[in-house]
Amino acid sequence: MQFTVGFKLKGKADHVVLNAQDALAAALKVNAEFPEAVIMYVRPQNRRGDTRHPSHAIWPADPASSGTA
Repeated sequence: MQFTVGFKLKGKADHVVLNAQDALAAALKVNAEFPEAVIMYVRPQNRRGDTRHPSHAIWPADPASSGTA
């Protein structure tokens, strides 16, 4: 399932969409990537709203496409 995680990092608000089994796992993934970030919300992905306000990718969608061998 896809979740949107909103967080604040260095005074700037942002959000990312990622795959996780539940909301807690999604928040922990973002916290592991950005330990200094403050998690503001976690919610299931809203396709229409998230299309209007796209998030930034912090992990490659396909591990094979990351460029590392």
